[in-house]
Amino acid sequence: MKRNIIDELAWRGAINQQTDEQGLKEYVQDHQIALYCGVDPTGDSLHVGHLVTFMILKRFQLLGHKPVIVIGGATGAIGDPSGKKAERVLQTMDQVEKNQTALTAQMVNLFGTENFEIVNNYDWLSKIDLLSFLRDYGKVFNVNTMLNKEIVASRLQVGISYTEFTYQILQAVDFLTLYREHDVQLQIGGGDQWGNITAGIDLIHRIEGNETKAFGLTVPLLLKADGTKFGKTEGGAIWLDPKKTSPYEFYQFWFNTDDRDVVKYLKYFTFLDQEQIEQLAQQVATEPEQRTAQKVLAQEVTKFVHGQAAVDEAERISAALFSGDVLSLTTEEIEQGFSSVPSVDYAGGSCDLVGFLVDQTEIEPSRRQAREDIQNGAIYVNGQRQQDVAYQLDPTQAFDGRFVIIRKGKKKYTLVRVQH
Repeated sequence: MKRNIIDELAWRGAINQQTDEQGLKEYVQDHQIALYCGVDPTGDSLHVGHLVTFMILKRFQLLGHKPVIVIGGATGAIGDPSGKKAERVLQTMDQVEKNQTALTAQMVNLFGTENFEIVNNYDWLSKIDLLSFLRDYGKVFNVNTMLNKEIVASRLQVGISYTEFTYQILQAVDFLTLYREHDVQLQIGGGDQWGNITAGIDLIHRIEGNETKAFGLTVPLLLKADGTKFGKTEGGAIWLDPKKTSPYEFYQFWFNTDDRDVVKYLKYFTFLDQEQIEQLAQQVATEPEQRTAQKVLAQEVTKFVHGQAAVDEAERISAALFSGDVLSLTTEEIEQGFSSVPSVDYAGGSCDLVGFLVDQTEIEPSRRQAREDIQNGAIYVNGQRQQDVAYQLDPTQAFDGRFVIIRKGKKKYTLVRVQH
């Protein structure tokens, strides 16, 4: 008998709280359902933190259930108080619409167009006038209950506006509307959304009846082994937009996963089965230096988000950097692979190598040191060792004349950006 998806999610460690664990488990065993999570368009790209919830929706989709994504065109214009110590800065409606367009494209890339739907809560929330809001919904919500929700209670010390206080009502109306018009019976969100999710289920039960099948499930807050929040790096968030985080950087983020975290991430972020993951876990325990699990993780997640061509490109860049054969890379691949290494600007034109290293780019501190490093074979230009102190460097010879790659020693790279 095939494992119930709720048991599957539990094995993967992907469940934090459920409103009716047994009821949901039994229901999805015999029914195809629609389920949703919401994304407020507060930015123009999703990041890897969003994948925690999206992977659950994708698992349901692969079993024939229908995921629905709610773009918060209305709620995004107001601001969710979740996780914030102060009020959000309100965005213009133009910015909200631009973000919505960008996020929609990213989610279609992840979920396709079959058995999947994207809706915008502006389409229904914007049609509710103030009196209807107060009579039809405000009357159903008890202020004391709302104040006790963790999402609100955490803000009472510093204060919360009425605008953000009403957010949970709006999200509850979302669930009710989706239940009525899209047959949605399950809402999924992060642990910080528990109060909003239960508010929606309470509203559905009050209006549609206590026997109505409506469920909520939250995912755990994902922390790294060192206690820091998943998805945050020194360079900032890891975006799904390839213009913000290149596929190579995306691949490297997953490849650099700590041994202590890699099995957990394989469970969360890949569609590998239990046997495959257990085999990789064994390799982590016995041959951690091979980093096989990290490589598989990077391949699987990069393929899901960016496609197989991006995986091939990322691995080609990695191999070239490891071997030093940078001339095998295209100009675009150089831009990806060297985005995080130190860089300097160069005005352009031919120049003797010593002058280039000292006067033009300051890679070397002095002419004496430059000549010594060149003669000792420590300087590489575009992957090729140069030991001739009289060598004339011509930046137009590689990478469309845009870059010169200088390597000093085994690993110290400098990207020289040629100005035109």
